[in-house]
Amino acid sequence: MSSRKGQRDAARVVRQQIARERRRRRTIWASVAAVAVLVIAGLIGWGVWSGQRGGGYTAPPGATVAGTGIAHGSGPVVIDLYEDFLCPICKEFQQTSGPTVEQLVAEGKATVVFHPVAFLNRYSTTQYSTRSSAASGCAANGGKFREYAGALFDRQPPEGSAGLSDAELADIAAGVGLNRDTFASCLSDGTYTSWTKHVTEDASKAGVTGTPTVRVNGKEVADRSPEGIRAAVAAAGK
Repeated sequence: MSSRKGQRDAARVVRQQIARERRRRRTIWASVAAVAVLVIAGLIGWGVWSGQRGGGYTAPPGATVAGTGIAHGSGPVVIDLYEDFLCPICKEFQQTSGPTVEQLVAEGKATVVFHPVAFLNRYSTTQYSTRSSAASGCAANGGKFREYAGALFDRQPPEGSAGLSDAELADIAAGVGLNRDTFASCLSDGTYTSWTKHVTEDASKAGVTGTPTVRVNGKEVADRSPEGIRAAVAAAGK
């Protein structure tokens, strides 16, 4: 009788030990899971924080390695164009010298890098320079940067105005062959707003103080006429 009671007591002790071990393991795994959640949340929070500080950006397709502009062509001479879509003189430059730049690219003599900076937000009540530059990133995402940039200059609003609305920017996108809904989502999500900030800050660090600024192989071109651009490229290519 006492032997059976001893066996029952021993079995009860074993069951209690097993139960305690299971509780201990559950506690350990719960702690591990809680730490993992905190780590993941911390990483996400850090990413958001760093992005808000301007350290992170999303560059559109066609951007240079440094993400500071959209490259077009493969010629040996690099033409850097720093322009603001709200800048009237930039519009004039595109009308007079834009075709020459395109011809130099087509001839295989130059690669053009377009830097859509946002210098003129103070001349718009809706930060149009930033919004239009970010919109050009959305157009680049659809493979229509040059067409869209040209259309933005054609529809350039006056300085001091609200600028074109997001709906009008999306209409222009549809007009150059982009999917309006996809473009509108890109714009409303602010996909390339951080990129615009990156492009603008880099231009300032590079000593660009106004628009348009034209540099050929890193040297600023004073004569921005078609003849001046072609002469600068020819000299740089020697």
